[in-house]
Amino acid sequence: TRTPPGGSGAAGFETRITARRPLSSTAFELSLETPAGFTFIPGQRVHLLLAGAGRDYSILSAPGEAAIRLLIRRVEGGRISSRLAATPVGAPLSFTGPHGYFTFKPSSRRAVFTATGTGIAPFCAMAAAGVSLLRGKAALYVGCVSERPSAAPGCFAGRVTGYLQERLPAGAYDFYLCGRQEMVRDATLIADERFPGSLVFSEVFY
Repeated sequence: TRTPPGGSGAAGFETRITARRPLSSTAFELSLETPAGFTFIPGQRVHLLLAGAGRDYSILSAPGEAAIRLLIRRVEGGRISSRLAATPVGAPLSFTGPHGYFTFKPSSRRAVFTATGTGIAPFCAMAAAGVSLLRGKAALYVGCVSERPSAAPGCFAGRVTGYLQERLPAGAYDFYLCGRQEMVRDATLIADERFPGSLVFSEVFY
């Protein structure tokens, strides 16, 4: 059901947790019931509200799914993530949204989607929604592993910014960057220095 608009100007909604799926020791997928009237564009995010605190999370699922799926990194001592990791299934939550403009913008340039950690969420939403550019492109995925790369054969041994610096062919691209502030900063500098004529679209996770 709809609640009064949030302070950001976007609509407020009430929902409930329908599922929680662990993905690693620090990350999990949280599913929320999609409230009536809620719509979004892949790449946008919601602002979850819990116990007087709020946090933005990019939407992992595609529009039209029965659940709004979020990819959450549990931060030790975090005001929201640690509580969401323990809140029981069925518990009510509220959120405002959708927020943000980190959406796919077709152009004549090739697109490079670059993410660290849970920053992959908006790209998963774009793929799940059938963004035409992503269809049949799974073979172009490059995993970058900077910690214990020998345990991930077939991946680039190093940071994703190292791949952009050392391996990405010259040309003009549309760079979509989502993740930690340091990666977005470094990748933007690389785009400016090595790939003239490129555009950069970014979403920073704090």
